[in-house]
Order: sequence, then structure tokens, then C-alpha cells
Amino acid sequence: MFILCVLVTGVSALTTSSVVPTERASGSPVTSENHTVLEDNCLFRGRDFKSEFRLEGEPVTLRCPLKWPHSDASASFYPFLTWHKMNSSQLIPGDEPRLWVKDATLWVLPAVQKDSGTYICTFRNASHCEEMSIELKVFKNTEASLPLISYSQISSVSTTGLLVCPDLKEFIPNKADGKVQWYKGSVLLDRNSKKFLRVGDGTHILIANTSMEDAGYYRCIATFIHKGKEYNITRNIKLRVEEASTETIPVIISPLETIPASLGSRLIVPCKVFLGTDASSNTIVWWMANSTFISVAYPRGRVTEGLYHEYSENHENYMEVSLIFDPVTREDLNTDFKCVAKNSRSVQSLHTTVKEVSSTFSWGIALAPLSLVFLVVGGIWMHRRCKQTYGLTKLRTDNKDFPSSPDQIKEMK
Repeated sequence: MFILCVLVTGVSALTTSSVVPTERASGSPVTSENHTVLEDNCLFRGRDFKSEFRLEGEPVTLRCPLKWPHSDASASFYPFLTWHKMNSSQLIPGDEPRLWVKDATLWVLPAVQKDSGTYICTFRNASHCEEMSIELKVFKNTEASLPLISYSQISSVSTTGLLVCPDLKEFIPNKADGKVQWYKGSVLLDRNSKKFLRVGDGTHILIANTSMEDAGYYRCIATFIHKGKEYNITRNIKLRVEEASTETIPVIISPLETIPASLGSRLIVPCKVFLGTDASSNTIVWWMANSTFISVAYPRGRVTEGLYHEYSENHENYMEVSLIFDPVTREDLNTDFKCVAKNSRSVQSLHTTVKEVSSTFSWGIALAPLSLVFLVVGGIWMHRRCKQTYGLTKLRTDNKDFPSSPDQIKEMK
């Protein structure tokens, strides 16, 4: 009877321990056959490096900054996406008809100043949860707000400049002419102008023989119709014209596409950039994780950037910035790391991923020198052993040629 009670207790304990607790966003546990999920533990990927600055009264779209589990964003992931504003438990859409979600994009139409704030996009299914935030600031359309809401674009003297009306993907999806109008200051640019030539869908303008006089503020206005009502979408651009640069386009030499590492180990991944032979360079180099700055993605400092290191090799200049893991965790295996190099002529980037190496491989490398030592020592011992055996055998053989008694020695004389 005692043995039966012990067996029943053991089976009960094993059954209880098979429920593994994890967490989800709302705090209420959801129990499945093999595990329990609590809604509070959602991996925060940080804030998107790009903030949205928009004008009051116009449509606004916020794209979810999370990277998808696969390279192509499949519609099958959209039902698992939710949006909410920071410090609010109300999911979007709520009671506010101006806000709604379509696919992975949050729409605000029309935007008002009170819509300014931080919005959080969350991806959650039965086994995985992660989220990322994006900042929205809505301004009144005044001269004072112009420097805050303008995109910076650069052109060089005596070259063909390019102006781009940015962030219109959701409003002109078919790339047809969206009746985009261009202004320099408050003056409407002539569609037939030879100085400002429209290309493609009207969202791009070429500036012939750019001069210093072409610098300044430009404005492009597209139209968007929603439920029979027409809205303007305004993008302001500040064009900076510079003297033609002789700076070399940066070339990222390393890291490799895949970096082997062991979980729990410290890892340093250098990003090496070739800067040419010119001693002066304005190139800057930095790292990103899932399109987020390292300091934002890892606020606790588990992953950090090293110091800038500039040096020369064979009269060629290089810059190096390392990405430091202390330590490597399983989360890093699913993160897209990117080294970015930028100067006045170009922006270059190189992606890399961390791949786990098996412990056997590591031990094999560690034991290889030791095995070589044993092999050498063993060879020396065998050589000496054989030499000693050969010497004794030869000595015995040579002794047979000499007399073994004094009488025999006398007779030989």
C-alpha cells in the first residue's frame, strides 16, 4: 500500500511539471496541452530609428517596423499584429474612427496634433511575442514648423541633381501619376521646365546643371481620395548644394555574411571599411540590429559598439568599428545585424548573422594542439625504446666472439 501511494504521488508530480509557464501581453494565462502562456512577457525590439513628422489635417501612415520571420511579409502574419498608443491599453481601432489598421500599417486620417506620441506595433502568436515602437509628431502648417518637418537632400554643383518626394507608397501604390505638384518656396514649378525635369510618376525631379542658387526649400503635394473626400499629402524638402566631392566611396570589407559563435561566449565582430588614399574623410560607421540603433535595441548594454579606430595600411586608409556581444545569446541567432558606412558620396551597408557552432567543433579545435604534442612525445619515446632494444641485442651478439674464461685467453696468446 505504501509503494502504491509513492507511485501515485510521483506520477502526479510528473504531470504537474509538464506545464511550462511562459508569458503573454495581458497577464491572463492561456493554457495549452503542453505549456501555459502568460501575456506579460513580450520581447521589446526598441524604437524605430525613423520618426514621422507630419502636418495637421493630412493623412498619416505608420508602417510596423518589426522584421518578419521570413523575408517576404506574408498576409498570414497580419492577423497576429496589433497597434496601441503608449500609456494606453486601448487597441487600435477603438472608438476613434480616424484611426484604423490595414495589413501591417496604421492609418490616421486626418491627423490632429493630439495624435502625436509613441505607437507600439506588436506581433503575437501562441509561441512568440515581440514589439517595436515608432514616434509620430503632428505639426501645424506654419513657417516655424518648416525646419522640423523637412527632409534633407543633397546635390553637388555642376551635376544633375535629384529631388524625391518621399514616403508616398501607401498613397500612390500603382506608381501612376498621382498629380504631384512641385514648388520651390511658394512658386509652382512649370511641368515643361527644362531646368526641373519630371521623371517617372512625378515623384522625382531632375535638376539640370545644379548651382548654388538651386539650394533651398521645395515642396511636393500629392492628392489622395478616401471615401469621396480629397486630401493633400505634403512633403517638404530642404535641398543642400555642395561643391563636387572628391571623397572616395566607402567600401565595407568585413564582416563575413555569417559569424560563428558559441552561446554564452564573448564575441567581437569588427566592421572594416576602406576609405581610399585621401587622408581626410568624413565617413561615419555604425551598427544596427533589425534596423534599430544598437544603443536603442540593447539599452542594458549586453551588445555595444566599440570605439572608432582609424588606421593606415600600405598608404591606404581604413576605419573600424566593432560590435561587441557580452555574452552571445540565442536571441542573437535570429537578429539581422548590419554595418553601415556613410559619407557625402554614398551610403553602404553589409548584413551579417550570428550562427551557433557545436560544442564538439570547439573542443576539436582546442584539443588539436594537445593531440599533436602527445603524438610528438609518443614518437620520441618509441624512437628511444627501439634504439635501446637494438643496442642491447647488438651487445649480446658481439659478446659471442670473445672467450669467456682466462684459460681460453691464455691459449689464444
